[in-house]
Amino acid sequence: MSFDPQHVYVIAEAGVNHNGQLDLAMQLIEAAASTGADAVKFQTFQADQLASNTAPKASYQTETTSASESQHAMLKKLELPFEWHEPLQQHANKQGITFLSTPFDVVSLKFLQTLQLPMLKISSGDLTNAPFLWACAHSGLPLVVSTGMATLSEVEQALAVIHHSLHQTHEPQHMEAVWSHWVTQADRSLLASKVTLLHCTSQYPTPMTEVNLRAMDTLRDAFHLPVGYSDHTQGTVIPIAAVARGARVIEKHLTLDCHMQGPDHRASLEPGEFGQMVKAIRQLEIAMGHGHKVPQPSELNTRLAARKQVVAARSIAKGHTFTREDLDTARSGQGLPAHDLWQIIGCVAQNDFATGEAIHI
Repeated sequence: MSFDPQHVYVIAEAGVNHNGQLDLAMQLIEAAASTGADAVKFQTFQADQLASNTAPKASYQTETTSASESQHAMLKKLELPFEWHEPLQQHANKQGITFLSTPFDVVSLKFLQTLQLPMLKISSGDLTNAPFLWACAHSGLPLVVSTGMATLSEVEQALAVIHHSLHQTHEPQHMEAVWSHWVTQADRSLLASKVTLLHCTSQYPTPMTEVNLRAMDTLRDAFHLPVGYSDHTQGTVIPIAAVARGARVIEKHLTLDCHMQGPDHRASLEPGEFGQMVKAIRQLEIAMGHGHKVPQPSELNTRLAARKQVVAARSIAKGHTFTREDLDTARSGQGLPAHDLWQIIGCVAQNDFATGEAIHI
């Protein structure tokens, strides 16, 4: 799936904000559709495969869920059962919005492949998970890859793994095989049609001092791939700014209530504000224009009224030789453009001119 450069693809990240409730997941789909988003995305995982019983929570998770609860226990309550996916996808289709989900393990990946999704979203946490990333790329689906927590070299390594998977039928035996393929295969054009990189800061919510939006430009310039922004800030300023800087994809968490209990609600937008963000993005798409510096149709009349022409600075008699002191510029709506003033110095006046009258030669 290649993204239309004239249309920013907006993903409403329902994520785990369904809180383990099918009805709430259905409502999130309806809310996402009402905002004008292009897609609504969930997260598909098996808690037993995603985290061990000893895995710690991130600090932001301990602030929004029980600190005594393990990450595994939290995730277990937030699983999206396989049997929910088809009714959710059907509900999204009825609402006129694309259904997506991020896989977090191989079993979930294989299941999602049966749903004929148009793309896969790769989480920041799996950017360095080379075997899983290779399997995702080998699905043949376009990948939208988040790069939170990553260095530029880690992003390049992920792209090298994806590149290998797109061209080879079997997993590499070691990373040296991946790097060898990366440096010897000059043609990387397939990446441009298969991969979009999302700049991201993996903190919920992200403080403004850690957004580092210029890093999105760095990703685009370094790898010559489409870029976007996965946003975890509060409010709508940053995703809109990202669009102005060239983001082709915007991902933003959606919730029905920011005060619900759960790890991501606090860094999410409620439907009304999410809809305002989408509206602003659509307006900005139009405002970005074609990039050519030319007068706009509505400016043509103003151009005539506002631009200045050469006028007589004082009374001038027919046959007089123009000097610089005879000439000035003012808005007259007719006559010679102001830049012609210098070249008529030394010419002979063919008519009498009153002070302020437009000069004609």
